Amino acid sequence: MTENEKVKGPASYFPSIEKTYGHPIAHWLGLLEGLGERKHMEMVTWLKSEHKMGHGHANALVAYHLGRAKAS
Repeated sequence: MTENEKVKGPASYFPSIEKTYGHPIAHWLGLLEGLGERKHMEMVTWLKSEHKMGHGHANALVAYHLGRAKAS
């Protein structure tokens, strides 16, 4: 990817998530992995309630996490 290409999709939120919540993306993905098999919105709600994360950030992390799980 060149400098002029912008990151798209859920990963485009990652710099803001790391800056806002003070943890690397690997931290959040590890927490989501620990939840086991849950529905998308259950995971989003968990991040919002347990970690005070905004909806957009929580949704982006969950979408990335679940997309990664499907790809493997």
